[in-house]
Amino acid sequence: MKKLLELGNRYAAESTWKDFALTKFCLFSLGLGIGVLLHEKYKKAALIVSSVIFAVTYVFLMTKLFRIAFRKTDS
Repeated sequence: MKKLLELGNRYAAESTWKDFALTKFCLFSLGLGIGVLLHEKYKKAALIVSSVIFAVTYVFLMTKLFRIAFRKTDS
């Protein structure tokens, strides 16, 4: 597991925002495909879980973005 995490860190260090955008589109497409294939009785639960995960991760990502955007620089 440690080697897998190290690989992830190396990949992130050598990636640009474009690589991460492609990764997000890829994962979105996978999630969309799985969502389409879900049985009707599980779709509402899946929507609730995915909405909660989205909201929580969005808050953390935007917090970091605003912290970086409004950081004072020593210029």
